[in-house]
Amino acid sequence: MLLQDKNAVIYGAGGSIGGAVATAFAREGARVHLVGRTQAKLDAVADRIRSAGGSAETARVDALAKAEVDAHADAVVAQSGGIDISFNLISHPYTHGIPMVEMTPEDYLAPVQVAVRTTFLTAAAAARHMVNQGSGVILAFGGSGDPMDDYHIGGTQVAFEAIESMRRQLSCELGPYGVRVLTLRTGGIPDSLGSFEGSEEIADAIARNTMLKRAATLEDVGNVAAFAASDHARSMTATALNITCGTFAD
Repeated sequence: MLLQDKNAVIYGAGGSIGGAVATAFAREGARVHLVGRTQAKLDAVADRIRSAGGSAETARVDALAKAEVDAHADAVVAQSGGIDISFNLISHPYTHGIPMVEMTPEDYLAPVQVAVRTTFLTAAAAARHMVNQGSGVILAFGGSGDPMDDYHIGGTQVAFEAIESMRRQLSCELGPYGVRVLTLRTGGIPDSLGSFEGSEEIADAIARNTMLKRAATLEDVGNVAAFAASDHARSMTATALNITCGTFAD
């Protein structure tokens, strides 16, 4: 198994993408620590993992609150001996469908502020322990991309670009201590959209804009994340893994 006996902390683990990643990590042998704000959602993911023979712990933590993030990271280390993988997958607020020039500053900046704060807090909490142990992997989600020409996405892409900049900085600072930092770059995951007015049109547009004429699935995200976090990818850091099905050509 790719992640045998690794300790993985997954923020936003109650969401569709976080749950898929947690399930993949557990399947590959990791002890997963599921973090989120809604206990019922965390319990549902944990139950699914345990029923398949995996190991899962849950904790209600606000990933925007420094004291809570730091205390949880310290508790994981005290309980399990270390943190090998940290992946922040919490949702960001967004206002879509409105042209940028017609938005309020508050609506436009909200996803950027949340993305930068939570990425900073969770990465720093994990990194302090990873530096001491001389190893670890910090994963981010999103990646760079061009604005959509048929849909207004507000500050969402700016938030992802900010995370990419932070990933580069963290990679440079943490590399000498054996800590890798990577981004999973997607062109959108239709399976994670849920059902709302216009969701089918967005899903169709995501698939239509790919070279493979299909979009990445939640299972795809989990599988790539497990590889990225494993020693099979030990030579990879400071880069984004392109799982866009060809939406972006590198």
